[in-house]
Formats: sequence, C-alpha cells, structure tokens
Amino acid sequence: MVEGAPPGRPLAPTVPGSQAAAVLVPVFEEDGLARLVLTLRSTDLPSHQGQVAFPGGKVHEDETSEAGALREAWEEVGIEPDDVDVVGPLEELATVASQFVLAPFVGILPARPTLVVNPGEVARVFDVSVAELMEPGVYHEERWDLPGMDDRPMHFFDIADETVWGATARILYDLLVLATGSLH
Repeated sequence: MVEGAPPGRPLAPTVPGSQAAAVLVPVFEEDGLARLVLTLRSTDLPSHQGQVAFPGGKVHEDETSEAGALREAWEEVGIEPDDVDVVGPLEELATVASQFVLAPFVGILPARPTLVVNPGEVARVFDVSVAELMEPGVYHEERWDLPGMDDRPMHFFDIADETVWGATARILYDLLVLATGSLH
C-alpha cells in the first residue's frame, strides 16, 4: 500500500526555522479490521495541546525521522520499536502555526498493543478502525484561506467523541485515499 504510492502533492510551504518532527501511524488488525492508534495530547504540552494526534514529536539531531517516530511512540504510549514493521513513509507536511515539517511513518503492529500512557504527554490513547473512519458523516472538508495559501482544503474526522483536524486529519485523509482510492 505505502510502498507503491504514486508521487503526491508538493511539500507544503515551510516557515523559515521549521523544526523536523515525525509521527508513527500505528496499525494493527483485530477481528479482520485494520485499526489505528491515536492519542489525545496533554494540555501541558508546548504545542498542539488537547489535540488528537499520532504518537510523535521532534526529531533529535542524531536520529533519522523514522527513528524519531519510533522513539516518540515508545516514550508516549509504550509501543516497543522492535514490534513495529515500518512499511513506509507518507507525504511530509508542514504545520504553519507551530513551524514543524512533519514526517509520518506507517508501522504495522503484530497485534493490539499493550499501551502505557506517559501522562506528561498524553491525556488519552484510543484506537479506531479504518471502517469507522469511512462511515458516512465521520469525514468532512472545509476550505480555508490561510496566510499564503488561499482556498486550502482542511480535513475533519469526528470519531471516538473527538474531532480530528489539522496535520493528523491530513495524514488520515492521505492514508485513507491511498488505501481505498477515495473517501466517499
């Protein structure tokens, strides 16, 4: 799925001084359904407080983006890096407000993970199936005018009593379109 992805959209414009960040998109199968692990970020964090996100964060200078995603998933929710089969990256994207260039990596887990939440970074961890994300009424798109980007599509998913938006929703959108060919 990810390995054979066609070239996609150009990288979003970055802000000077942007920092490298990476997230793991953890996928496991249960009862014949692909499920994704998501977190609700702590309100004590310096950026994206209280937002739904994939496990991830800043990439250290001495590590690759993939290694950073795996380290952060271990630190935030206890996903053992050796248990993850990283099948490939999704498209990088830039966050305008927090000035990150975000590299998402899809990682397959052998089974439902035993998650251990780091309360300093994560308020809640949950998982959703791809089938749930594809249900009518879960996804919607709005068009926003942002600095330097007129009529930009903004994606939203209403799942598990949360609204997923921003970079996480863009990653979900990209993954679902890649996996299914369409979101409608």
